[in-house]
Amino acid sequence: MPGVAPVRTHVVSASSRPGGPIATPNASIDDLLRELAPRVLGTLVRRHGRFDACEDAVQEALLAAARQWPTEGVPESPRSWLVTVASRRLVDEVRSESARRRREETAITLEPADGPEPSGEDDTLTLLFLCCQPSLSAPSQLALTLRAVGGLTTAEIASAFLVPEATMAQRISRAKRTIRASGVGFELPPEPERADRLRVVQQVLYLIFNEGYATSSGPELHRADLTSEAIRLARMLHRQVPDEPEVASLLALMLLIDARRVARTDADGSLIPLAEQDRARWDRAEIEEGVELLTGALGSGPVGPYQVQAAIAAVHDEAPSAEQTDWPQILALYGVLEQVSPGPMVTLNRSVALAMVHGPKAGLALLATIEDDEGMRRTHRLDAVRAHLLELAGDTAGAREAYLRAARGTASLPEQRYLSLRAAGLS
Repeated sequence: MPGVAPVRTHVVSASSRPGGPIATPNASIDDLLRELAPRVLGTLVRRHGRFDACEDAVQEALLAAARQWPTEGVPESPRSWLVTVASRRLVDEVRSESARRRREETAITLEPADGPEPSGEDDTLTLLFLCCQPSLSAPSQLALTLRAVGGLTTAEIASAFLVPEATMAQRISRAKRTIRASGVGFELPPEPERADRLRVVQQVLYLIFNEGYATSSGPELHRADLTSEAIRLARMLHRQVPDEPEVASLLALMLLIDARRVARTDADGSLIPLAEQDRARWDRAEIEEGVELLTGALGSGPVGPYQVQAAIAAVHDEAPSAEQTDWPQILALYGVLEQVSPGPMVTLNRSVALAMVHGPKAGLALLATIEDDEGMRRTHRLDAVRAHLLELAGDTAGAREAYLRAARGTASLPEQRYLSLRAAGLS
């Protein structure tokens, strides 16, 4: 899903002028617009309904702010400015429709209202639920979340998915039509449905993060813009539901994995496997924050998959060296994960831990149990893990063949280079 314009996560302090707009650096403006996007959209949809029209109006308001604020300064109340501009765009859109007389009354009701704005305290969570409703396909959920909640433009999202902007515009339009046809109002789902919908929201955010951390295609191994955006949205979700242990664990997992990002590649962008990374380059602040979040989540509710995965990531991050990694603990945690959230990818990862504890032949035997899985046949990771375990077992010919198959099966250029070099080293 490569190609979103970089998301800046640092905050630059702004200086204000009494009685006038705030002079704010461009990086801070980007941050502010991304933060305000869901709140402004929530205000409009809560006030007017019509998610699709409101979302288009908010995007136009964000673009107008991105053009004007760097030179004219940020207004004293940037959210009110965006709400007003978006509301006017919405009014203009309604008034320009062909059935002018039939929509005249509707346009009047859309005029910006005086008085205090809704607080929008739950708007971000409501928007996430709306964008991640089960009637939408996974790609549509991803795209709509990045646009409505992340504040990204259609062009940025199209670049992320490696598709033409027109194609992405059609995908987003279909998703909004689906929401409109579903008749779902702008409100949190009923309590019985909320837990299931929250799981979908978490899954969408984790998919965004995963695509950024292990880009499925293209010249880059990772996309810091996508991982940063996923972490930002996960923080936002955690603020909305601070007592949900799996949400805290998801954020912890992202931080614990992202902490290793800069050490995953060398100067020319080539992949460095976990065991060979310079751990002094890992981000200790992210690790400490992730461990703190995980510690707070442990024991506060039923054990969930993100909690277990975060625990596995923490064991890796806290090991002083690859040789000192507590593989027996990791193996035990994968056993728990297989009970909580079984699947071939969990088995694939557990086979590595099993090999590190009981030898490569044990890992290969476990790997054989998922060889016929249809989903695993579509990913290069099965061959990549098999190659690694065969190499550990001393089967250089088998390992070389498996590395080459894995290299042919991935569209990620850094992974292709790494796997091909591993194969060449066994010639």
